[in-house]
Amino acid sequence: MQVVGIQVSAERAGKAGFTVEFVGAEGEVVTVTCPQDAEASLNRLNAVARAKDILSAALGADEKLLDASDQRRANPAGMHPLPNARTAHDRETMEEQLDEGLEDTFPASDPVSIASSAIAKGNSRR
Repeated sequence: MQVVGIQVSAERAGKAGFTVEFVGAEGEVVTVTCPQDAEASLNRLNAVARAKDILSAALGADEKLLDASDQRRANPAGMHPLPNARTAHDRETMEEQLDEGLEDTFPASDPVSIASSAIAKGNSRR
């Protein structure tokens, strides 16, 4: 993305922070919301630098997630799914879990009662 413009907008006159938009040559827009800090030191002049810091942190987190994802794909044996009653063919535990689930959703199994609190009005032209 080739940035051709940067637009800074104040949120609630800067009290809530600023929104920084990086506009690309082909119409793409990256929007970064920068919340105001406790000292209220964020302003129109330093909001772009704060937005760049936020973007940098986001890209770094993305790289870490991608690295972890690559490691999981490279070593799928390192990932162990949690055992469950179905795969263990534990019928007693499955029945307990089913009963517990039914108890948790019991009010939803009651029939719906329809009650109306509307008061009928007469014709106001009389």
